[in-house]
Amino acid sequence: MVSGFTRSLLAAATGADAAPPATAQPKYNFVFILIDDMGWTDVACFGSKFYETPNIDRLAAQGMRFTNAYAACPVCSPTRASIMTGRYPARLHVTDWIPGHERPFAKLRIPDWTKHLPLAEETIAEALKPAGYATASIGKWHLGKPEYWPEHQGFDVNFAGTDQGQPPSYFAPYKIQTIPSAPNGEYLTDRLADEAVKFIDAHKDRPFFLYLPHYAVHMPLMAKKDMIAKYQAKAKPENPQHNATYAAMIESVDQCVGRVCETLDKLGLADHTIVFFMSDNGGVLNVTSNAPLRAGKGTMYEGGIREPMIVRWPGVVRPGTTCDTVVTSVDFFPTILDIAAERAAMEADHPRLLDGVSLKPLLRQSGTLDREAVYWHYPHYHNTTPAGAIRAGDFKLIEYFEDNHVELYNLKDDLSETKDLAAAMPEKAEELRKKLAAWRQKVGAQMPTPNPDYDPEKDRRPPAKAGKAAKAKAAAKGDTRAALEQTGEGPTEPGT
Repeated sequence: MVSGFTRSLLAAATGADAAPPATAQPKYNFVFILIDDMGWTDVACFGSKFYETPNIDRLAAQGMRFTNAYAACPVCSPTRASIMTGRYPARLHVTDWIPGHERPFAKLRIPDWTKHLPLAEETIAEALKPAGYATASIGKWHLGKPEYWPEHQGFDVNFAGTDQGQPPSYFAPYKIQTIPSAPNGEYLTDRLADEAVKFIDAHKDRPFFLYLPHYAVHMPLMAKKDMIAKYQAKAKPENPQHNATYAAMIESVDQCVGRVCETLDKLGLADHTIVFFMSDNGGVLNVTSNAPLRAGKGTMYEGGIREPMIVRWPGVVRPGTTCDTVVTSVDFFPTILDIAAERAAMEADHPRLLDGVSLKPLLRQSGTLDREAVYWHYPHYHNTTPAGAIRAGDFKLIEYFEDNHVELYNLKDDLSETKDLAAAMPEKAEELRKKLAAWRQKVGAQMPTPNPDYDPEKDRRPPAKAGKAAKAKAAAKGDTRAALEQTGEGPTEPGT
């Protein structure tokens, strides 16, 4: 929802952002590429020895690779909301994938959370439009029903964005309402690349913000046959990453990144276009491996929330640099507005509480971030019980709401979170627990409550390898986890 006052792009900013007084320089364009369910090590430049990502690797070689980048939530919709608004999911009350699981017999009753991105929230697209930006969302939206789709959130173009969390098929016919037509057999990732290239070409003479959130590499696992065969030939079962179809999906995403970057080069736009690359949550363990990180999607462990992140800013970011500072998805909104020299005007005329901080000092390598900690709040059941977390410096604390127990890890010494230090360092654990509680109160986080209908027998988890019949039987008893494959959030992860 655009505010009722007029904001204009600042005529002057500092450093390389400032336009020389005698020569009008083009405003920065922004391309934000978001991958769905891509784990931290699902890219070659982040450690994969199986997946082939030459274009993403080239983007990293031309920009900055962030090694401590986090999604604001271990599932997709809340992270997407945090990117769009610069605010924590806990503050937005958008805390689970939409519409989430129903657990009527669980120990805790989940709060009455918000199942859409409220129109009252200001998105990046809405903040940039008064400065003359063309805006497009091309790909997965998953932030509410039709009245909350991108065209109502500041985007001029909405292609493929609906309330769906995954495509019915990656091959046409897609059965996605906002894809008007497609030849049979067309591959969705390729089509999104086509539409992104068309948008860039159509708006090459004005500033633009292109949000390119892929459906890939989310389930269902579907890829081109020739690519699958290529990875089947090189797959080794002893390699923790060996799923050929998943690898082929990653390669298609990589090709899309390459096509977008090639288009920027061809049209002479690369020098004033900033490209962001990120994932919305960790990889799914039954599909990939996040090693050396622990666990995966849906958990508060590093495998569920740490993401591959790259930023290319030609002429500012030194090529091939690496940043180890802790950053999170709430930081993109203030960063983009800061670079566009819009943030100061926004804050002066329209005070608005942002949880993120601008990453511009890191990108310029001119300073650090003024931030003590980053936080997570997930009052839901998924591959974890309801929990929250805080990372302050090298230490990370996870608090589980069912029994209030905590786990403490030193990520500098124990990246894989194998040694719980809570008992050995009770003072540090209590310090972080208090900070986490104070943060929850500050942002108005919703908490789960005791469930009067709690029935552990009805709520028990079905066997991890249960077939459809067993899962249907469990579901009939009230265990809705049995139907995870139909939720749009993929399979459960045994042992998490």
